[in-house]
Amino acid sequence: MTRIPRTGLDIFPLNLGGNTFGWTSDRDASFAVLDAFVEAGGNFIDTADLYSVWAEGHEGGESETIIGQWLTARGNRDKVIIATKVGGLPTRPGLSVENVEAALTESLKRLQTDHVDLYYAHYDDENVAIVDQVRHAHSLVESGKVKHLALSNYAPERMREWFETAKAEGLTLPVAIQPQYNLLHRKDYEQGYGPIAQEFEAAVFPYFALASGVLTGKYRSKADIEGKARQGFAEDLITDDALHVVDAIVEIAEARGVEPATVSLAWLLAKGVTAPVASASAPDQLPALMAIADLKLTDEEVHQLDTASQPFA
Repeated sequence: MTRIPRTGLDIFPLNLGGNTFGWTSDRDASFAVLDAFVEAGGNFIDTADLYSVWAEGHEGGESETIIGQWLTARGNRDKVIIATKVGGLPTRPGLSVENVEAALTESLKRLQTDHVDLYYAHYDDENVAIVDQVRHAHSLVESGKVKHLALSNYAPERMREWFETAKAEGLTLPVAIQPQYNLLHRKDYEQGYGPIAQEFEAAVFPYFALASGVLTGKYRSKADIEGKARQGFAEDLITDDALHVVDAIVEIAEARGVEPATVSLAWLLAKGVTAPVASASAPDQLPALMAIADLKLTDEEVHQLDTASQPFA
């Protein structure tokens, strides 16, 4: 298990993404994934109020609703850590006090719980001064409805200002950030967000850890993605440089007797990530994700992947 800095929360080093719940996996399939995840030792589930607003006929909140139904059905709220987010749902946009209060109330109702363990500002709101964001976020923690704070999708400068302001005012510091980081998207994190996380001792839970499935090795050409649910997310990522990275991943995976997805996630752990976010639409996709707890890449393997992904650094 891995400890989230400045908290008493011990987590499995894989953060299960809830974006598939109610989208590519229906209620029963989502329950099966969640059950299998917990049975395998997982305990950290990530969602957001806007999941899965992008799907036809969806309004957002579908993922939270399914997770809430599962928590109630299994009676295990005290055994799992739930992260959700605010600021990106079209019907609840931005970080004004009124909007965040309403969005949190709605998220708690969908999740069927009285608190969120980790609450992200999903997107920055430049109409709200950082100092006002910090003060209101602190009040949410004081209310007990939010146990810990986190940030995602802020410009590095605004994220640093958030941390510095909270520290200067003696208010609640975020314990985590959620940037985009993977072998095909390195520069933003390594040059911008990574130094912030290190300086302020924040956990790192990167999204798109498998680059919308590209880093699982199942797409070896653009033709492989046609007609798939993730086509709109992944097809632009499949370039010659990306396929070169996938070749390196597959080579290491075959030599170690593991799945390519495991290698891709293990590289993130080797880079100091706390727990990458990865999702599964069916239980049979989980073993490759959970296996990162048992795979430590050698320095040579990390160097091989670093070199192959250099165009993205």
